[in-house]
Amino acid sequence: MTLQAPSSVIMVRPHAFQSNPETRADNAFQTALPLTEDDVAALARDEFDAAVARLRKAGVTVHVFEDTGNETPDSVFPNNWFSTHAGGHVAVYPMFAANRRRERRWDVIDLLKRDYRVQDVIDYSGLEADDLALEGTGAMVLDHAERVAYVARSKRADPVLLERFCTHFGFEPIVFDAVDASGAPIYHTNVLMTIGTAYALVGLNLIANETRRATVAARLAEAGRDVIDLSADQIANFAGNAIELTGRDGPVLVLSARALASLHDDQINLISRSASLLPLDLPTIETAGGSARCMIAGVHLARR
Repeated sequence: MTLQAPSSVIMVRPHAFQSNPETRADNAFQTALPLTEDDVAALARDEFDAAVARLRKAGVTVHVFEDTGNETPDSVFPNNWFSTHAGGHVAVYPMFAANRRRERRWDVIDLLKRDYRVQDVIDYSGLEADDLALEGTGAMVLDHAERVAYVARSKRADPVLLERFCTHFGFEPIVFDAVDASGAPIYHTNVLMTIGTAYALVGLNLIANETRRATVAARLAEAGRDVIDLSADQIANFAGNAIELTGRDGPVLVLSARALASLHDDQINLISRSASLLPLDLPTIETAGGSARCMIAGVHLARR
């Protein structure tokens, strides 16, 4: 395992999956399928099971939790409500949408404490009572090696909470405004950018301010990474919503098949210098506005 690319992950198998009506207002990536809710949920479970099988075949340790409730349509995206950090640290986050707050489950934290070295759990979720939200590694894209938290401004990334997280966990915040091709604000930073060990994928032209755009590109490059600039169309196809993990044979970039199809040959070649690509078929799950990265909560903890 490298600092940026964990070898173990947490994933939640959904049972009541659908495109969440409570998040549709600010998530322009969401769409709807002309199917019954039961059919959509069944397709999402099939995609989830196939994704877990592919990750395990690549040598990634996957801890699967079943979500059997009917009130958590976005439960397949656990990276928003908790994160883990080297040194044994865990954060639990407040969520913006009321029905997403039901996704938090302490049996996940209990497994982490049992199987990994957990020193402390900092729980920010009580700040939901003050209508504050910081949606984990959706709102923040973390450079674990350089200790930088990249954040696109949104209702899901409260600046006071961000400052508190960065103070507790030792990150420098780099905050910017970002909009999609239609001018709508990017709802989660992790649809805009992915940071691997030797490369970064980022939709630079969607960062509104030219100075901040240059700052983001420079900071990513300072660590010796190849900065791969994604177009607005590639971002719309979830090419920014990927995650680097460590498999049996080294680093793998996990992304959706749709995202991979949007990448150009030169971009694929740059990634392939240091990581193999692992595409997952996620057409149903992507209708909820998230893709491969959103499904995967990396475990940046040492095993017991």
